[in-house]
Order: sequence, then structure tokens, then C-alpha cells
Amino acid sequence: MSNLKPADALKQHWTDGLPRAWRPFAQLSRLDRPIGWQLLLLPCLMGLAVTRTGYGFYTDDLRFAFAFLLGAIAMRGAGCTYNDILDRDIDAQVERTRLRPLPSGAVSLKAAWAWLLAQCLVGLGVLLSLPPLAQIVSLIAIPLVALYPLMKRITWWPQAWLGIVFSWGALVGGGAVSNESGVPLEALILYAGCICWTIGYDTIYALQDREDDALVGVRSTARLFADKWRTWTGVFYVAAIALWASAAAVAGAGLIVAVSLSAIGALLIWPMLQSVSDKSPETALTAFKRNALIGTAILLAFSLEPIWRTLRPVLGM
Repeated sequence: MSNLKPADALKQHWTDGLPRAWRPFAQLSRLDRPIGWQLLLLPCLMGLAVTRTGYGFYTDDLRFAFAFLLGAIAMRGAGCTYNDILDRDIDAQVERTRLRPLPSGAVSLKAAWAWLLAQCLVGLGVLLSLPPLAQIVSLIAIPLVALYPLMKRITWWPQAWLGIVFSWGALVGGGAVSNESGVPLEALILYAGCICWTIGYDTIYALQDREDDALVGVRSTARLFADKWRTWTGVFYVAAIALWASAAAVAGAGLIVAVSLSAIGALLIWPMLQSVSDKSPETALTAFKRNALIGTAILLAFSLEPIWRTLRPVLGM
């Protein structure tokens, strides 16, 4: 069974070159689907960038960025492994997920728990490398992360809970580089914007599974919004842009950031929403993946002002 792949896995990926016994563990961590850790990493870097507005970037920021990268890969993998452990019976009933390592039998439950622990230990190492405030903020998220896989059973808004935990990096990034006694206000507003963004892109992702989710009783905003999903998702994207612009303004960024965010909405987000066809679930997955590019563009918008302040002395201006 270890040669089989879930329906939503990439057909070709560097993890295919791993020893056969290792491949199911790479699948448990979704290493063959980097979009997940990318979307987890981006709020961390956004939090760092918006907090550096008015100051410019520091050499230590490279160390923080690397720590966020390693932590995002490890903790996203741990979260996926934990989610698969809890959802193994549901996954066995859904066409897209029935060949995941646990329901397919490629990995035993005991081995999955051991792999989860190993990834958490990597995350602990990253945690210890961060400043005290960032450590405290990170630890607060643990119970919220643990509860996330249960949300699809008890609420129509599991995407909102995912937003709460997946956007937490905005607070960690802001706390890591803040000179204040707490997480700065701009990072808090950024966090709210990232929650709206996550609700938007994860609703799009959930469009793929609406029929199967209805059969097994799994709830989602994709089912809740029904044929109005595009309107509601658009509302959350607009709210995200407005909150991001507010965060930049509070941090002291110039008008160029707000203009850039508006351009991203018009040139990247709007076409992405229009590209999804209700009759073609694969278009939802393609649109969802475009959010890595959207998030990178948002990060660059937040980085414009601190990059300028960093380069200005070098340019003699």
C-alpha cells in the first residue's frame, strides 16, 4: 500500500525519491504539498515585516525568518499528522482522502503517534530559539491547535477556527521583534486580517469535498454558504485587505502599502475567485494554491517600507 498516493497528492515530488518506508511519513506531514507550510509561514513573516515598519530590518531578522520556516514545516506536519490520527475513520469514507497513510494502512497508529512526537520536538527546538515574548505567545496556541480537528464535527465554522490557529504566526512574528512589553497593535490587526484571509482560502479548499462531507456529516463554510460561497468568500477577502491596510497605517506605513494591497485585490484575488467553477472541483484546488502567491505579494507590500529604511543608509540617502 505504501506506493499508493491520496487523490489530492502531487503526482511527482521530491519525496518520491525517499526510501519506500519513509514515504508514508512524508505524506502524513504533507511534505509533498508545500502550500500548507507556506500559508502557515507567511503570517509569521508578515508580523515581522509590519512590526519593523519605521525601523527597517535587522540582521537578527534573518535568524527569526529561518526559525519561522523550520517551525512552520515541522508544526504544519505535526498538525496534519494529528488531524489524520483523529480523522482516520472519516478519511476512509472520503474519495479524496481514503488512500492517506492511516486509512490505507501504510502507517500504523502507533507509528503515527511517534512521528507526531518527533515533529513536535523539532518545533520545541525552534520555540527555544525565540525571544521570551514569542515563546509565550506560541505556547498559548497549543490548546487551540489541539481542538481544531474537532471543530468540523461541532460547528459550521471550522474554517474560522483554522484561521485562529493558522494565523497565529502574525502574533509570534510581531512578538519576536517587538521592543514593547507585549504584541504591538499592528500585529493584532494583522492577525485579524489573516483570520479573514484563512476563512476565504479554506472555504475555497473545502469546495472540493462538499458532497462527501454532506454524506459523512462533516461541516464547513463551503457547505454553509452553499451557492452563495463566492459572495461570502469575497466579503472575507475584502475584510482581510481592509484590516491589513489598517495594520500598515497603525504601524506608520505610507500610502504605497494601501495602494499595493488594493492592487493585489484587483489583480490577484478577484481573478482567483472568478476562476473557480462549481462544476469542476479541481478548479477550487488550483485557486486555493494561488493563495501562496497572494500571501507572498501581501508580504512584499508590508516589506516595502522597512526595506526602504534598511537600504536608505546604504544608498547614502
